[in-house]
Order: sequence, then structure tokens, then C-alpha cells
Amino acid sequence: MVVVFKILTLLGSLGLFLYGMTLMSEALQKVAGDKLRNFLAAMTSNPVKRIFTGLFITALIQSSSATTVMVVSFVNAGLLSLIQSIGVIMGANIGTTFTAWLISLLGFKADISIISIPLIGFGFVFMMAKAKRKKSIGELLIGFALLFLGLNFLKDALPNLQQSPEVLAFLQKWTNFGFLSVIIFVMIGTILTIVLQSSSATMALTLVMVNNGWIPFEMAAALVLGENIGTTITANIAAAVANVSARRAACAHSVFNLFGVLWVLALFHPFLLTVSKIIVAIGCDNPLQPGASSASLLYSVATVHTLFNICNTLILVWFTPQIVKLVTYLIKSPKEEEVFRLQYIQGGLLSTSELSLGQAKEEIVHFAKLCYRQYGYAREAVNTDDPERFDELYKKLEHYEQITDRVEFEIAKYLNNISEGVLSEESGRRIQAMYKIISELESIGDSGFNIARILQRRNLHDKKFDPGMIKKLNYMIDLLDRGFESMIHNLELGYSKIEDIANAQDIEQDINEYRNNLKEEHLLNLENNLYSYLTGVYYMDLISECEHVGDFMINISEAIIEIK
Repeated sequence: MVVVFKILTLLGSLGLFLYGMTLMSEALQKVAGDKLRNFLAAMTSNPVKRIFTGLFITALIQSSSATTVMVVSFVNAGLLSLIQSIGVIMGANIGTTFTAWLISLLGFKADISIISIPLIGFGFVFMMAKAKRKKSIGELLIGFALLFLGLNFLKDALPNLQQSPEVLAFLQKWTNFGFLSVIIFVMIGTILTIVLQSSSATMALTLVMVNNGWIPFEMAAALVLGENIGTTITANIAAAVANVSARRAACAHSVFNLFGVLWVLALFHPFLLTVSKIIVAIGCDNPLQPGASSASLLYSVATVHTLFNICNTLILVWFTPQIVKLVTYLIKSPKEEEVFRLQYIQGGLLSTSELSLGQAKEEIVHFAKLCYRQYGYAREAVNTDDPERFDELYKKLEHYEQITDRVEFEIAKYLNNISEGVLSEESGRRIQAMYKIISELESIGDSGFNIARILQRRNLHDKKFDPGMIKKLNYMIDLLDRGFESMIHNLELGYSKIEDIANAQDIEQDINEYRNNLKEEHLLNLENNLYSYLTGVYYMDLISECEHVGDFMINISEAIIEIK
């Protein structure tokens, strides 16, 4: 019974530490708000910036997992490219080493748990406030307090060797196999981190064990290497339901850490010798020698973690393109999956508003082409009789609708940033037109998904369109194709080169006339019972949706010409 109680106390202490770490990390992200995300999206234009961005954010929010999951979600949304994400992940690996130093410097030297309860009191006062920011600050204080309170309980939960010499005897069995012992402890570190879903928690356990003399420095270093493998699992879990690029970003994290562990294992003793020289140089005991002080061992473990990630980054940053090729080879794209990302404005604002508006224009043209591609799938959905293929197309059209929502939001946010600068009257008109254009493009994306939903409702009611109806729907989509071509042509010309929008007006008129003709024909067909009323409803809903798309298109061309 006593053993069970001790195990539960250990698990509870670990749980308190983990909860404190999670609460602190999430609260910091809330306090920072979208600034962190904007910073992450903007500061990734070159490898050095990417690394320092990942380092800064992870050191701030005290969680490489949170940063990596954020990066994976950005890649999934198309806001970061794969090559950009790898640099940020490298920096996140360095940033996560701050946790080990925080615990080593504060968690064992000073008894932070003494001020934990007063800190929780302060945090509670902040949480009573109505303002969300103050509530988040309260969560931050409570999370910080719980983290060190959990660490203190963790130290007490692990008995010292004088009370439990059998623990050392048990662990000694695993430390007497030479290099095989190193491999075993790497595996233990990996499994612990996977189970706990936090390398910080495993690092805390490692520091407590080495501080209490349970394991020698060499085995603690091996645990640290295992933690670096285990921490990649969180990103891979987050990417499991994401697109190919996001899965590749998570895979790159695994490749990066696995490579680092392999080369450190190959040079394990020289690597530890380097760490020991650094520790001796700052005035501490040699951790490789018996009788090394507790502080020396703690700093040595933290140095292993830091040196591992810094050296690994300095080596692999030059091979980022090769890592991209490797993960692209390992995770192949399905034949029909496409990757979407912002192409022109992901690097942030340029030096002048004019240049930034030029970037925005190019991104809007890309946005229009994205919408055009969506309607290729809409045409196929209209024509397919295969239920499985229709389900694939339905999901694809839904995915495009979500992408268009996201792209509109990001372009609008970029235009907001431009608006904050000094603008000429003409530039002001251009921005207002761009707002209208991206809104209409987003509506086109919504209509593409609406077509899929109408077809899905038709299928649920087991209705079919006859060949004549399919032919007319295809002709309407042909008219939309011409509309897209004219709209994109006008967007590419821009307000400075465009003379008129007769091309778009002619097609819009053709779409309206064809819709009116089909409407009259539909009423006659219902009178003659050529098809059921419900079939006719779905048929005309599709025609009306296509006509709405024609309206959105002409609105875009009119917005361009109105700038003049």
C-alpha cells in the first residue's frame, strides 16, 4: 500500500508540474495574442530570421511543442512554406533548452515553491478581473507557481538513496552494459516523453534523478537525447489530420532530431568531454568525475541539451533544401492533393506602400486562379455518377471553400497593415477596391461549395439529372470559364492598364440571358412533367448559383475600373 501511495504521489507531482507548464504556456500565448502569430508569419524571410523566430517564441512560451504545432498549422493553412517551417523548428529546438536552465538555476538552488502560494493568490486576483488580458496574466502567474510547486513535490516524491538504496541497485543493473546502457537510456527518454507528451516534464525528471544521484551524468545525457526524439511525436500527432505539407514539416522535425541523436551517439564520449570542459571552465566540478557537486551535474545536463540543439542546427541549417527533398520523398503527395499557400505577401510589408500594394495585387491574382481551379472540380462533381468520386470532390470543394476564407482573411490583414502607413488618395482607392475584390472572390469560393451541397442534397433524395440537363449545366459552366478568364485578365492588367471591362460585361450578360432562358424552359418542362418538381428545384438552384458567380465576377471587374 505504501508503494502504491508513493507511485501515486510521484504521478500527481508530475501531473502538477505538467499542468503548470501547460497553463503557463497557454496563458503566455493568450497574453501575446495574435502578435506571436504575426511575428512568426513575418519573420521568416531568411534562415537566420527563421531560427531566431523559433528560438524567441519557444523561449517566451516555454514549449517547443506549442511552437511546432503552431508551425504545422501555419503550413497546413498555406501561410508558411515547408522550407520556412524547418528553420523555425530548428530555432524552437534551441528555445526549448531554456526550460532546463530555468529549472537548473531556480528549481534546485532556490526554493521557489515558498512563493508559489502567494503567486497563486496574485494570480487569483487577476483572474477575478473582467478583462481577458488580466485573466490570462492570472493564469500565467498560477501556471508558473504550479510548475515550481510540482517540481518541489517531484523532488520530495523521489526518495533519496540513503532511504532507498535498492533503487540505485535496480538502476545500476541498466548502467553496467557500456554503450548498450546509453542506447537503453535513450529509449527510456524517448518513451517517457511520448507518454508524458512533454520533453520539459521528462527533463525535470532527469534533473531530479541526477540531482538525487539515481543516475550518473552519462545516463542523464542519454535520457536527454531520447527526449529530443520523443518530443517530435506531438507535431506528428498534430499533422496527422493535416495536409501533405504539414505532415512533411512534422517529419522534418523528426529527421532533424533523429540525425542529431545519431551523430551525438557516434561521438558520445568526445561530446560529453566537451560539455565537461565547458562546465569546468565556468568554475564547476567535472561531471565525469566521481563526487561532482549537484549544481555541476544540473548545469552539465542543461548544457548537453543546449549544445546538442545548437550544434545540430549549425550543421543542418546548410542542408535545409536536402531535408525538404528527403521528407518530400518520404511523404509523397496523393495524385489529386494540391498544396495552397500565400505566394507574394508571406514575407511582410515592403519598404513602400506602392510596392506592398503591388504584392497584394499579385496575391489577389493568385487568389482568383485558386477560385478558378475550384470550379474545375465543381464541373466534375456535376458530371460524375460515381458516389465515391463525388464524396472525394465534395471534400475537395469544401477544402477550397475553407482555403478561400483563410486567404481572404490574410490578404485583408495585409491591407490593414498597409492602411496604417502614409497613403496617397489613389492608393487609398486601390485598397478599398482590393477589399471589395477579395470579398467577392471569397463569395465565389462559397458558391463553389454551395454547388457541391446542392448536388449532395439531390443525391440524398435519389434524384438524377437527364443528359439534356447535364448538357445545359455544362454550357453554363463553360460561360463561367469564360467569365473567369476575363476576370483574371482584368486583374492582371490592373487599374493602370485596363481601358474597359467590355469583355466581362458581355459574358455577364450572356450568363444572365442563358439563366432567364433556362428558367422559362424549366416552367414548361414542369407543366409537361418531363422531370419531378424536386429534381427541377435542384437543377434551377445550380443554375441560380452559377448566375450568382457571374455577378461576383462582374463586381470584381467593376471594382478595378472604378479605381480610375
